[in-house]
Amino acid sequence: MRVLAAALLATLAAAPVFAAQPPVDMETIMADPDWIGPAVEDPYWSVDGSQVFYSLKQDGTPVRDLWRVQANGGTPERLDAAAAARADGGKPVFDRAHRHAAFVRHGDIFLRDLASGATVQVTRTAAKERDPRFSLDGRLLTFRADNDWFAYAVAGGPVSKAADLETKDDPSDRKADDLADGQQALFKTLRGLRADEDAMKADADALAAADPGRAPRPFWLGKNVSIVDTSLSPDGRWMLVVTEAKDADKGKIADLTHYVTDSGYAESEATRSYVGRKDPTPQSLRLLDLQTHASFDLDTATLPGIGDDPLADIRAKTVAALRKEGKGDRADALAAPKTRPVIVNGEYSPGIVWSDDGRQVAVQLRAIDNKDRWIATVDFDRHALVSQHRLTDKAWINWDGNDFGWLRDGRTLWYLSEESGFAQLYVRAPGSKAKALTSGRFEVDHPVLSPDGSRFYVRTNKVAPYSYDIYSVPAQGGTLARVTTFEGLDDFALSPDGTRLAVLHSSPYVPSQLATVGVDGSAVRELTDTRKPAYKACEWIAPKIVQVPSTHGAGTIWAKFYGPADAATAASRPAVIFVHGAGYLQNVHLSYPAYFREQMFHNMLVQRGYVVLDMDYRASKGYGRDWRTAIYRQMGHPELDDLLDGKAWLVANHGVDPKRVGIYGGSYGGFMTLMALLRAPGEFAAGAALRPVTDWTSYNHEYTSNILNDPQLDPDAYKASSPIQYAEALADPLLIEHGLIDDNVLASDSIRLYQRFIELHKKNFWMSLYPMERHGFVHADSWYDEYRRIDELFRERLEPANRN
Repeated sequence: MRVLAAALLATLAAAPVFAAQPPVDMETIMADPDWIGPAVEDPYWSVDGSQVFYSLKQDGTPVRDLWRVQANGGTPERLDAAAAARADGGKPVFDRAHRHAAFVRHGDIFLRDLASGATVQVTRTAAKERDPRFSLDGRLLTFRADNDWFAYAVAGGPVSKAADLETKDDPSDRKADDLADGQQALFKTLRGLRADEDAMKADADALAAADPGRAPRPFWLGKNVSIVDTSLSPDGRWMLVVTEAKDADKGKIADLTHYVTDSGYAESEATRSYVGRKDPTPQSLRLLDLQTHASFDLDTATLPGIGDDPLADIRAKTVAALRKEGKGDRADALAAPKTRPVIVNGEYSPGIVWSDDGRQVAVQLRAIDNKDRWIATVDFDRHALVSQHRLTDKAWINWDGNDFGWLRDGRTLWYLSEESGFAQLYVRAPGSKAKALTSGRFEVDHPVLSPDGSRFYVRTNKVAPYSYDIYSVPAQGGTLARVTTFEGLDDFALSPDGTRLAVLHSSPYVPSQLATVGVDGSAVRELTDTRKPAYKACEWIAPKIVQVPSTHGAGTIWAKFYGPADAATAASRPAVIFVHGAGYLQNVHLSYPAYFREQMFHNMLVQRGYVVLDMDYRASKGYGRDWRTAIYRQMGHPELDDLLDGKAWLVANHGVDPKRVGIYGGSYGGFMTLMALLRAPGEFAAGAALRPVTDWTSYNHEYTSNILNDPQLDPDAYKASSPIQYAEALADPLLIEHGLIDDNVLASDSIRLYQRFIELHKKNFWMSLYPMERHGFVHADSWYDEYRRIDELFRERLEPANRN
């Protein structure tokens, strides 16, 4: 059946071979991608497992329609508003006995009896309820709206608030006060009034404790805190509350200006602070016992290594330099804390995960210096955190690959960790030694536990770094077995009964499509093909995945090569090197790329006699920890070595003229274009830097401090890594393009570098600004203008007939 899956995928992705028919023109490939056809998004199973729902973007609008298709095949059906209102909601959850299911539909909670099919609407509110979950015995359904949690008795309501959280001081707490005490001593009437208040409160507390039907008593968290997150145990007994200081310094916020507006006036917009100008606000954990109405602070100072200073050497060097310069106040501000502040690591992972029975909870914490990640459990008797796993990294802990949870036994943790050098899956019973379920020089992500708890299903690139598929592994350990053979596996969802997978897969010129497949790899069903006829009729160049040898000890640099069939024998070709964005992103794979327009542009270049190389330089995703962290404190250095190796490989193997190689990219790719031209002048005939970071001191904290630390603490890393520091070296033609309302990499980055070039009396540099574009362009006119200019630059500088 795996052969069948491969054959079906090959049929779906037909005609990826360069033919005599020319690619479509610039106007077409930079048009709104509606002409291609939408990718399938957000698939989920119906409660009974007979159907799969998914979303498709409407032509001409950002609106997504809900679609439905039979899991065994059939004609997909778009649901109108009435049908969508009756459809099963996304990602249903089930009780352990599989008697009931719950799901979210249009922001409300619904409960279904699986035997009768009867469905009850549990909530009808303007709030967006989410995260439904059953207690282990199936009697209680809990869910949340923002940071408030609610409970619903499955046998028949009502909905009740699990806890009343107040960010105020307890009004009944009487602070010690000499004047007030004196008043009480003097006046009998005041003593009587206070006694009456105390009696009323005691009576209310006793009634609330004895009567579960009453609204919960408030938990007074204090007026100086803000609630960041909350998490309720499935049985409704315990709650964890994550807080931070309410008055925490938010840092100075940078503004941008909208010049083209409905009002006709220029309008400003607040964006974000700069790196080092507002460190993450430390967070605290509080455990609430909802049964006894008690509150306990959970001390993070007990975490192993929390008192270490991983930056001690850098700190000492910087402090010494500041004191030598007479800047003692700045040096004092860099003193290491006795215990490092932490945050709950909940942005790219759940942050807090309960066992099904509610008797165990795991919290993932991260040091705000980015060097440590802990998974800790809570000892409910001692009201204390107990560390179960510490992952430490001299560079930085990855923001990706932090999934964790509990096995069905309610005692054994599972988690992803990079400790071996590659993201792998581990299990560990609290207090015992961890066991690796997967191992090797490949990456594992998206672990999903089967409904019976016996197996994990994961996505991995075990066969090759660029090839992703689903594998399964027993939860107690065993063989990692391949399930699918799509090679371009984007995402998947396990059916309610655990027997089938709804799979999103794609190929270089086919956006994500939906298929179902048995968990043993059998019964493959292709369910969608959303491509438009005009796009399907086009013939494209299949990118060839190649291995570029590193001359800098890095091993293999994987890349996509675009060229005609005779590329190996031709001589004196121009070439372009494309540099992907994000830094930590993988673009050398067999799936549909995020850079689908650029891929079509590369087809156009090949048609004109170019070859194109698209490299997963160091820092790219998919190649392990060492590849990821090679850029620590030196962004733009190892990556440039890799790009120059790519150029040398093109010259040696594909007849490329070394004096006619261009380079371009956006975001991190724009940054690298600048580093290539400014740190290796003369190597590239021209470069186009799109929305580039030019000075890392003005980028955001969350991304930059991971790699370069804080600029106050590690100024050398910022100086070495910022293109603006190398501006004097500009010698080659440079085009800069930037959206003026970019709220990620601010346009001021490009404008500041432009001013630097002016002051240095540089030549052959240009800038194109786009008044209505943010970081990712969305308007076809802007896309067209942007790439028209890039194309003109390469025509003028790389093609012999146009060169001076």
